[in-house]
Amino acid sequence: MTKRRKFLATSLLLSLGFFGIQFLESRFRISGIIGLSLITAPLFIWSLWEGLGWNMTLMTLILPVLFTAGVGTFWFLLPASIYARLPIVFFYAFGIYALNSTMNVFTVGAIRTIALLRAARGVGFVLTLVTSFLIFNAIISLKIPFWGTALAIGFLAFPLFLQGFWSVSLEKEFKPDPFVFAAVSSVMVGEIALALAFWPVTLVVGSLFLTVAVYVLLGLGQAQLEQRLFSQTLKEYLTVGILVFAGMFFATHWS
Repeated sequence: MTKRRKFLATSLLLSLGFFGIQFLESRFRISGIIGLSLITAPLFIWSLWEGLGWNMTLMTLILPVLFTAGVGTFWFLLPASIYARLPIVFFYAFGIYALNSTMNVFTVGAIRTIALLRAARGVGFVLTLVTSFLIFNAIISLKIPFWGTALAIGFLAFPLFLQGFWSVSLEKEFKPDPFVFAAVSSVMVGEIALALAFWPVTLVVGSLFLTVAVYVLLGLGQAQLEQRLFSQTLKEYLTVGILVFAGMFFATHWS
């Protein structure tokens, strides 16, 4: 079977599983999402088998698993209507296929130079932000104690940052830099989440601001790892962060 057919088969199987979860009883749906997230890993191993090994190429499995978990948890926040949920299934299928193609470029790029690498990094960056928003939105909606929210967000932000920083070098052997950058960035996002617990922001606004924090930290970290962190790049990312912070400040109902 060709890689393209494997990608299509993986997208179809996971989408059917995702669609089938809605027919489970409410008490089994969370278990269904967890199970589907776990199944995502072996299906991607099958799709990317030729380029994977017992090395850092396994980083390519992180984003697909978290994407499934993020879309799955966001699913529960939608109205119980087929018209609201069916577009999410198509979005999920498209996202899984895009992730298959992107992670395939990464595994091949770890072996040799490939022309599509820059485009794949762009797609991976966007899907990392989408996954971050969905996961942060789900965690905040649980309304657990503020310290639990901060810990959960910081904990899940770490693998998202890790795969994002690894995609810059695509080294097959262990290098400490991506792990250090991911640890520092995830702690900072957790601290921001802790501060937002005392800020009267809405669920969407809080999730969006945390996602912007991921955008700034991931973008700056990738530029540093590429040794392309110029003053103009720093200004551009910080400008986005400041503008979003200002917008959130003025959009907050303080009364």
